[in-house]
Amino acid sequence: MRQLSRPARRAVLVLHVAVSVSWLGLTLGLLALGITGYAANSPDMASAAYRAMKIFGDWLVLPVALLSLISGLALSLGTPWGLARYRWVVTKFWLTLLTLLLSVCALRPGINHLAAEAAAGTPAPGVPLVVAPAVATATYFFLTAISVLKPWGSTKRGSRLHAARSAGSRAGRAQR
Repeated sequence: MRQLSRPARRAVLVLHVAVSVSWLGLTLGLLALGITGYAANSPDMASAAYRAMKIFGDWLVLPVALLSLISGLALSLGTPWGLARYRWVVTKFWLTLLTLLLSVCALRPGINHLAAEAAAGTPAPGVPLVVAPAVATATYFFLTAISVLKPWGSTKRGSRLHAARSAGSRAGRAQR
């Protein structure tokens, strides 16, 4: 893929940071609501918490998760970081993909189930809806940390590309 221009790269970076932080905030909100629903002494309070979770799950989880994945892919493919050049980028990609799939296949159905029970007047304590957002929140904090710290160095492919670029620039300097 062609490198993004500086203005395009900056715009995609701002979008990526904004949606990624939104995803983290959304999971913190889901965690707070899940704890509220689980610990509520009142069926009305549990019902309200699970209904609010459903609104977040129906309207925000999937779009925010997809935007985070797509903007991250655009950044990795349109910048020198690449998708497979650095271990931290590969780790972010796979964890983002995994959490997106878990959000769609496990979190949203769990939220929908508890919201349906709450609407029927029988809200049950939902331990999975405390655990899932807690794990997601920890994962997003980890993804944020590796985005900032950029640990672990190059992959084998990245090392080969870096060595080839270095050899090419040394050869160019020797010809001058």
